Amino acid sequence: MKILGIIPARYASTRFPGKPLVDVAGKPMIRRVYEQSKQSEGLDEVVVATDDERIADEVIRFGGTVELTSEKHRNGTERCAEVLERYPDCDYVVNIQGDEPFIKPQQINGLCDLLDGSVQLGSMVKKIEDPALLDNPSIMKVILNKFHEAIYFSRTAIPYIRDYPKAEWLQHHTFYKHICIYAYRSDILFEITNLPPGDLETSESLEQLRWIENGYKIKIGITEFESHSVDTPQDLERILNHL
Repeated sequence: MKILGIIPARYASTRFPGKPLVDVAGKPMIRRVYEQSKQSEGLDEVVVATDDERIADEVIRFGGTVELTSEKHRNGTERCAEVLERYPDCDYVVNIQGDEPFIKPQQINGLCDLLDGSVQLGSMVKKIEDPALLDNPSIMKVILNKFHEAIYFSRTAIPYIRDYPKAEWLQHHTFYKHICIYAYRSDILFEITNLPPGDLETSESLEQLRWIENGYKIKIGITEFESHSVDTPQDLERILNHL
């Protein structure tokens, strides 16, 4: 089983332009993500996928592997699919977010452990322990079936606990938040990139709902490690202060 780790990275972020090249405690963010990913025993190879020469030059400078991709891709999944065409011997692709400079190799390993050839798609969740996260639309919530497959992703708290006030919900049900790392079986990756957006995805602005709406199964692993994504300069300052 050969697993390729791909880190999609683009320069033109609306909320944080040039984010992959921003300094994070002495190193560019993209380098930190790359070095953390290289520590994963589950990945056979790690590649940065970008449409920007500045990012590509930086990856080459620190000795990483980079693939230049089209500027027309709408998301990281499509960027991963283009790169996969150049690595036809790979069985799975793991899409690692380029804005998580402190991602744990153990998180990547946990996702890779799910991939047995029959799994179509995979991702990770973490138990929600802070009640405030239930009302945060930036935190994606996930419900699972008994086979640890995703039933639904939502920006709202699901399920609704009818018989208790929301302040007590965590006492009566285990809620999970989504950790934004994905695995695709190679043939499935090419299939899902050709799917048109559906009503569920359009409503919640969550790409994973397109896959579920079309009948694909997403295997879910549970991690104890927190996710620290950087969407804005304020996020970066907060994470550095926390760590």
